[in-house]
Amino acid sequence: MMIIEVKERTENLINQLLEIWEDSVKATHTFLSNEEVENIKKYVPQALKSIAHLIIIENENRQPIAFMGIEENKLEMLFIKNSERGKGLGKQLLNYGIEHYNINKLAVNEQNPKAKGFYEHMGFKVYQRNELDDQGNHYPVLYMKLEK
Repeated sequence: MMIIEVKERTENLINQLLEIWEDSVKATHTFLSNEEVENIKKYVPQALKSIAHLIIIENENRQPIAFMGIEENKLEMLFIKNSERGKGLGKQLLNYGIEHYNINKLAVNEQNPKAKGFYEHMGFKVYQRNELDDQGNHYPVLYMKLEK
């Protein structure tokens, strides 16, 4: 496993990350309908292209299996291929982001309790809750910050 800071965001890489995103979302965001996932999916490539820092983990075959996006000191996205979950990849990515980019804030869907629990385990605490997500949908979002 290798952590790589992406410099060149090729169409092929964006497509591979989009597959990871969809696989991860379908496994963890069970509160979303298939139609909602498909609708959100339309915006993911642009988010991947425009995020300030895109960091991936590749497996031994040099295939991406997890990624995160960081903007300033905020974790904006962290997704792991479902078959690779539970192997410490999220912890590796988050620790890398904390160490190299001073990540100290993030937002997580309240209806994704495993993610919330993971972030709490990593030292983040909820400081704010919004009833609606950033798109105005009724999916409560928890805003968390790192407690040192």
